[in-house]
Amino acid sequence: MEIEFVAAKAALAEKTALAVIVFEGDVLAGAAGELDTQAGGALSRAVAGGRFTGAKGQVLDVQGASGAAARIVLVGAGKADAFDDLAVEHAAASAYGAVKASGLTVLRVVLPKDGADTAVRAALGVRLAAYRFDRYRTKEPADKKPTVIKTQIVTSEADAALAAFPPYAALADAVAFSRDLVSEPPNVLYPEEFARRVKALESLGLEVEILGEAEMAKLGMGSLLGVGQGSIRESQLAVIKWYGAKDKKAQPVAFVGKGVCFDTGGISLKPADGMEDMKWDMGGAGAVAGLMHVLAGRKAKVNAIGILGLVENMPDGNAQRPGDVVTSMSGQTIEIINTDAEGRLVLADAVWYCQQRFKPKFMVDLATLTGAIIIALGNDYAGLFSNNDELSANLLAASGAEGEPLWRLPLPPQYDKNIDSMIADMKNTGGRPGGSITAALFIQRFANGLPWAHLDIASTAWKKPSSVPTIPEGATGFGVRLLNRMVADKYEG
Repeated sequence: MEIEFVAAKAALAEKTALAVIVFEGDVLAGAAGELDTQAGGALSRAVAGGRFTGAKGQVLDVQGASGAAARIVLVGAGKADAFDDLAVEHAAASAYGAVKASGLTVLRVVLPKDGADTAVRAALGVRLAAYRFDRYRTKEPADKKPTVIKTQIVTSEADAALAAFPPYAALADAVAFSRDLVSEPPNVLYPEEFARRVKALESLGLEVEILGEAEMAKLGMGSLLGVGQGSIRESQLAVIKWYGAKDKKAQPVAFVGKGVCFDTGGISLKPADGMEDMKWDMGGAGAVAGLMHVLAGRKAKVNAIGILGLVENMPDGNAQRPGDVVTSMSGQTIEIINTDAEGRLVLADAVWYCQQRFKPKFMVDLATLTGAIIIALGNDYAGLFSNNDELSANLLAASGAEGEPLWRLPLPPQYDKNIDSMIADMKNTGGRPGGSITAALFIQRFANGLPWAHLDIASTAWKKPSSVPTIPEGATGFGVRLLNRMVADKYEG
């Protein structure tokens, strides 16, 4: 999607759809009123003949109105006093959604509030809404394909908006990269291919190391390696480094992602219904990869580490069994109760490796870890667990600002005994009660006292369907925006 920032009086190209964002209760004020006059009252007649009030998400498509635009769309933004950054993004994204397959090629968006900051947020909203994963569609009808290839955002501060937009463009690119990873079919994106795609990010200035099974075995990563031992695909550990701070030796911040490229459940086999969705069980690793992409893309002034544990959990004669005991890199032993509780086994070694090697200020891990989090929080909130109140507060603030909702849940010490084992240091599941909590408590045993947070994103990594205009159905890239915002607001300097 090409983005331009233009003046209000800039000439309209042929095949342009003109979208005017309006406030609830005053839909023909400002630019909409001027346009209505130019169109001979066509907009006011359309408003009077329907139920369009300008409520958030409402769209009124006015075709055949006189004027230079091929099509006019009024898009409701809700109340004027609630027109914050996210409302701007959603309104612009709704405008794109209304005309994307209209046969027109240009969308011009007129906002009810002027300024460079508003303009770049509108542009970001369109960029995010225009994401589409279509590389495997070969017979899609032409009338289903998007036709809009350029969006013009009207602003009196076009030069300032253009100068301010690159970090937002970098964010949109990174979210698209994350969504692509999660959307790929598992026969295409397996651990080694994931690692190759991450290695290619060195073109942005990142440093990437890839550890194979031999290197991980030398490090004693029996917990991670046990998950992938039933697959013909080799497990990988991707280590992504960004040194953007003035002091390249300054203590980094760190992010760890669960990257189970496909999860059958292993010997504890999942039911067939819905198993195809388990290609997105690497959503945590996809989010961390996307975060590192945007930090490099916008040249963030921070030192940051991303660790991705990449495996495939398959049933096989060599697969891990319930009842096995594995030894993690930390030296702690783990009794395997259920091979479908595999993500925490991957994170155990990845988190330990991260804190041992890099000694970061904090670690945040992201994982599509438990179905229990969906039962607890539904499909819009991810679960936040942490041993540190300051880190939690920073995550929650960024979550609200970027529209990626988190809800903090407890880590009660009395629940920790639920993962004690009779024959090993711990077992990999504590049963159904408080399943998301005991999974987080398991990971906490490998944080080694470092400030740490765990985001269980099983509820938010994939939307089917989606009700958010900036998130098309499918992979969301959840986590990229909120972590990028937290780093920018709290840890750069």
